Amino acid sequence: MTSSPAADAAASLLADLIAHGVRDLVLSPGSRSQALALAAVDLAGRGLLRVHVRVDERVAGFTALGLSRETGVPTAVVCTSGTAVANLLPAVMESFHSGVPLLLLTADRPPELRGVGANQATIQPGLFGPFVRAAVDAPVPGDGDWAGLGAQAVDIAMGANAGVGLPGVAGPVHLNLPSREPLSGVAPMLDVTPGPASRPEPPAARELARGPRTVVIAGADAGPAAEQIAHDGGWPLIAEVVSGARFGRQLVHGYRALLDDPELGGRIERAVVLGHPTLSRQVARLLARTDVEVVAVRHGGEDLDLNGRTVSAASVVVSPGPADREWLGAWLTASAGEVVDLSVSAPDAEGLSSKDVAARRDAVRAELDAVRRPLDRALLVDAVWRATWPHDRLMFGSSRLVRVADSVLGGKKVPVHANRGLAGIDGTIATATGIAAASQAEGAHGVTRVLLGDLALLHDVGALLLPPDETQPRMQVIVGNDGGGTIFDGLEVAASAPPADLDRAFYTPHDVRLEQLALAYGWEYHRVTTRSALDQVLTTPVAGRQLIEVPLER
Repeated sequence: MTSSPAADAAASLLADLIAHGVRDLVLSPGSRSQALALAAVDLAGRGLLRVHVRVDERVAGFTALGLSRETGVPTAVVCTSGTAVANLLPAVMESFHSGVPLLLLTADRPPELRGVGANQATIQPGLFGPFVRAAVDAPVPGDGDWAGLGAQAVDIAMGANAGVGLPGVAGPVHLNLPSREPLSGVAPMLDVTPGPASRPEPPAARELARGPRTVVIAGADAGPAAEQIAHDGGWPLIAEVVSGARFGRQLVHGYRALLDDPELGGRIERAVVLGHPTLSRQVARLLARTDVEVVAVRHGGEDLDLNGRTVSAASVVVSPGPADREWLGAWLTASAGEVVDLSVSAPDAEGLSSKDVAARRDAVRAELDAVRRPLDRALLVDAVWRATWPHDRLMFGSSRLVRVADSVLGGKKVPVHANRGLAGIDGTIATATGIAAASQAEGAHGVTRVLLGDLALLHDVGALLLPPDETQPRMQVIVGNDGGGTIFDGLEVAASAPPADLDRAFYTPHDVRLEQLALAYGWEYHRVTTRSALDQVLTTPVAGRQLIEVPLER
């Protein structure tokens, strides 16, 4: 076999990406993309690239999103032409809105086979519209080359100036790559030197004066920076459970009730927002108030501006000076009364060892009741939260459970992920699989836990399929199974729709047997109904993939 222009161009492009920081590539099989696929596998064999193969492009897109979420640098996703490209759109939209870097390498027909009814050919240039930071329809190898295309794509994906999205904010970039036959050949042995991904020079930070009564709002992906700002300013920290900032002395518990309190929430003069807040109407109402100064640190592809006068900033720092201790103290005093304690009482050692038969019987009964205590949503999220530590990763699905977690869980500094850019249930397991692969690379310790509802699981069930020749990640997918979409029970439609219509069109009940599903995909299965059983499963060392089903009442 000889070389070909397609093979040479593919190898050169991937070498360029590796030289500029790309370490992971997700591949879906297809004929038109064979040059890219073979070049990727060759580079993986040389230890220069980690390749992850997924048969479903939708799953591939979200797996790449998860890899990029964890590493902070672009992951490349490769697919063939036609509908394969369209299946990437949900992950591309999430990437854009959540500010996650992503590279889309989509194979295409050459210009002479476009618009003439050729097989598996459609209109791919511009397909992702406003959801990519940049889109390039590359020349056909032989008519032109792809030199420099990789470096340019990485720079833009990392936040360099481009036509779409906020400056300095990461996002997806689309490289549409047409080629002619022969589509593959001998991969050239290029000298490839891995290098770092460039990061745009950060603009000057906006300085925040201490005067106004201020709260810090940490939404999805805010990270530890939100806690640091609250600490520096001496301001109350309202941190969503998906923020990665729910820790520290300034953390406010039960923030929904306190925002509704006119003596606290009603007196707020300024809100500093990091990340993308999505989990409470109280925060949305606060950020929509025209009497509140809102400063939002840039996050996704769009500015946050719910009140029509929000100021956008690349970053913020706090002016020197004394903190308003009275303001912070009022919040923390009220916060102490909102703490939810879900811990199990210690055994009555004295009663259990008592010589009084009645006292010993009562102590044993109390202990058995604790062991047999059935799980509800609050106990479920508490058990997962307590089992997760800084070397682990926790992914929340956009299910009812994440709202329960946001309401009852206390502070803990653990890495948290969630696809809250668009707050959809798309790709939850696939994203978490990418997070697991990246966080456990190079032999790192830890477990990736995914907490989601049954419909979110079924929506992404294809992500349970993993190639047998890839390293199996340590994952626990914990499914709160209430037989349908009970999140709709708390929304407006529940008050207006007839019960039968609500069930059929929204609750969408099902009778899927998750045990058989898990076994079919090669996952270890556990069904738990008590807190003690769940604690045992979550804390037993994990060697591979586990699906843990927790039946819940509607």
